Amino acid sequence: MTDIENRMVAVATTPVAAGANMLIEAIIAALRTVHDPEIPVNIYDLGLIYRIDANQHGAVEIDMTLTAPGCPVAGEMVSWVQNAVRDVDGVDGVKVNLVFDPPWDKSKMSEDVQLELGLL
Repeated sequence: MTDIENRMVAVATTPVAAGANMLIEAIIAALRTVHDPEIPVNIYDLGLIYRIDANQHGAVEIDMTLTAPGCPVAGEMVSWVQNAVRDVDGVDGVKVNLVFDPPWDKSKMSEDVQLELGLL
């Protein structure tokens, strides 16, 4: 399990989370449908998602970053994430926070992605 997946599990094991594990898994699946336009990899496995928090009322908050602060599709990518997650059953609202701390680097990618891109 990657550090990011460990963090998602930590969020999903809070007291409200017995049913939230399934919701978090569905959100992660939705995030895997969103791809970075410059790197042919989904944003979740690329390591751009830092935090997913979902409560029992279906409110979801996501912290995400970009591969570079000057990304020309930054605003669009936030919308792509909101739209993908909003379509998940059980989600009633989505807030996406664009964060740059810690800065993204290739170590945040899953090992499978690093292997796929020839970085390992």
